[in-house]
Amino acid sequence: MSITNFADFDGSIWQNGALVPWRDAKVHVLTHTLHYGVGVFEGVRAYDTPKGPCIFRLREHTQRLFNSAHILGINMPYDREQVCAAQMETFRANGLAEGYIRPMVYLGCEGMGLRASHLSVNLAVAAWPWPDYMDADAREAGIRVRTSSYTRHHVNITMCKAKANGHYINSILALHEALDAGCDEALLLDNEGYVAEGSGENIFIVRDGVLHTPELTSCLDGITRNTVFHLAAEAGLKVVERRITRDEVYICDEAFFTGTAAEVLPIRELDGRRIGDGKRGPVTEQLQSAYFDQVRGRRNSFPEWHTAV
Repeated sequence: MSITNFADFDGSIWQNGALVPWRDAKVHVLTHTLHYGVGVFEGVRAYDTPKGPCIFRLREHTQRLFNSAHILGINMPYDREQVCAAQMETFRANGLAEGYIRPMVYLGCEGMGLRASHLSVNLAVAAWPWPDYMDADAREAGIRVRTSSYTRHHVNITMCKAKANGHYINSILALHEALDAGCDEALLLDNEGYVAEGSGENIFIVRDGVLHTPELTSCLDGITRNTVFHLAAEAGLKVVERRITRDEVYICDEAFFTGTAAEVLPIRELDGRRIGDGKRGPVTEQLQSAYFDQVRGRRNSFPEWHTAV
């Protein structure tokens, strides 16, 4: 099931300490975050497992939410345990077997303008069914990607370690440009021309059996990226964090994106150049399979990553 209108849904949203009916979870039009983008959020997934629904890496996502708020100078009104509990409560209240959870911290409407101070800090948590980010066939066939004309944020412009609302203007511009060109996703370069990430994903390439991924400069410290690091280590695969040039991606053996929404998603083409055999490669398939086994509770490794709800 997918939602066709997010304002019209039968469910509950956790807002500032209590569950409220979905349609009543509203903010004022002069809410500061709506105007200036100063807010932080997370994208979290829960999967149906043999032990029932489990949120994947809930504590890591919650910690990153707090890190993002700290970077932007936002004082969280709740502690980490309360925010974890709010996500679990919201997921249960909506009767989901699996789905997507969105906690968001936003500033209130007590003032307007860049100099506004003493703004309230609010927390909302929603949960809903989330279909595959791409067509299910893309998990095997891979996707077509275009290098964006938009540059990923410089490290000293918007604080790239924060998963901040306003950052995603950059992502939306890049993605829409790629979609308009007939591609499925965008690849953004940093201000020096090196590969950074997708519009909402980290990127890996494979060369001679070794995984390479950009350093964490202009890209987000992805939790799925970190998960792949662990899965690769278990499989005896080496991961190198370094600067990667755009033309290196053209000639690599395999490439894939990672992200909470995208999961592990093969890239078959960049800028009209076929990558490898033009479909999911063996290393990508190995890691993708391990990832889905992990999030769906079919592996015994890393039980601490699963929070039963």
